[in-house]
Amino acid sequence: MRSISKRHFVMVLALVALTLMSGCTNWRAKYEDLTVDHSNLEGRHLRAQDQQRKLSERVSQDQMTIEELRRQVDDMGRSPSDAAQFGPGFDVAIDDAAGTVTVTLPNTILFSSGKAKLKSTTISELGKIASVLKSQYADRRVDVVGHTDSDPIKKSGWADNWELSSQRALSVLRDLEKKGVSSSKLRACGCGPSRSVVPNSSATSKAQNRRVEIVVYMR
Repeated sequence: MRSISKRHFVMVLALVALTLMSGCTNWRAKYEDLTVDHSNLEGRHLRAQDQQRKLSERVSQDQMTIEELRRQVDDMGRSPSDAAQFGPGFDVAIDDAAGTVTVTLPNTILFSSGKAKLKSTTISELGKIASVLKSQYADRRVDVVGHTDSDPIKKSGWADNWELSSQRALSVLRDLEKKGVSSSKLRACGCGPSRSVVPNSSATSKAQNRRVEIVVYMR
């Protein structure tokens, strides 16, 4: 009877051991399954993040495209009629390639010979230009550019034509500013005789080269 009991006991232990081993195997399998599921979820999360990033980039690009199209439509809407907006009597040139509208004022209506102080008769003319700049181009950059002929300075007291052209540009800029054109959009520069429109070969051609240009940048 004792030997039978021992055999029985051994068998019971064996069954318990097998049961425990089987249980460990099941838990290991479950752990491995969970690990696989976690990896799959992590991969999906990373793919979702990548798709969200690409979508955000696409939205940003689309917004930039929309803004560019709006700007182009705005520029197209303003183009040929820009010359007429300044009224008769002004020399207005439109450069589509550069995106500029340029109003050219001869020095004869702006300044006396060798001077940088505006003539009183010019004030009203600049008032018309300032009115257009404020109403139609308030958001645009505006350059005021002074030009002279090639004759050297002799009696006026200026150091050279560069200084004279710069001071004349500043005089026009300051008058436009007084008339309400935003100073943050204005810039003045002098080109002296370096950008003549015709050769300085005669009194007539020199008069053409002595000028102030008001350049509006459309883009």
